[in-house]
Amino acid sequence: MLVFDHLGITVIDLARGIAQFDPVMTALGFARQDADGSVSWWREGEPELILFPAREAENGAHRHGTVGWQHLAFALASRAEVDRLHEIAVSAGWSAVRDPKPYPRFNDRYYASFVEDDSGIRIEFMHNPPAA
Repeated sequence: MLVFDHLGITVIDLARGIAQFDPVMTALGFARQDADGSVSWWREGEPELILFPAREAENGAHRHGTVGWQHLAFALASRAEVDRLHEIAVSAGWSAVRDPKPYPRFNDRYYASFVEDDSGIRIEFMHNPPAA
């Protein structure tokens, strides 16, 4: 049984959030489900990701480093997949926080990139194969 069933994320503008998340989630193999006042993506055996509109959008975007959300990391099968998903996200309007690169401070295999959407939601695309 999964420990995490779903992840709900609040965005400033739902239509813009969909425009930014949908290409990424689709590229990851998730199917989209529209609902009244929200949208979600699901894939067999994975937690569902749900976007909700902010109740008070005038409060502005989340600021990385404040209490609350840090980032969500997507584990990918290769460095090429990290590069591909990074490009898809940037093309969909995400801001590149850190371009794809190795992170030897974690280990010599760790390769990742970080992007942030208009609502300040940060995600990481990472590849960290097991040690030989």
